[in-house]
Amino acid sequence: MGSQIIAIADAFDAITTNRIYRKSLGYVTAIDILKYEKGKQFNSELVDVFIRELEKKHMQNYIDSAG
Repeated sequence: MGSQIIAIADAFDAITTNRIYRKSLGYVTAIDILKYEKGKQFNSELVDVFIRELEKKHMQNYIDSAG
């Protein structure tokens, strides 16, 4: 299970981080790719948990910056 979690986090990081060969594809694209790969490359349940936690963090950052 640990390696499955790391695979999702690594893919998200690779998609959302600028690389020498390309710019970040962004948060929304990363989420879309993870959803597309659910049940294929990635464990479906773990992708759902990962996205839910990202959305919580995203919302908390929004609240913190508005406050």
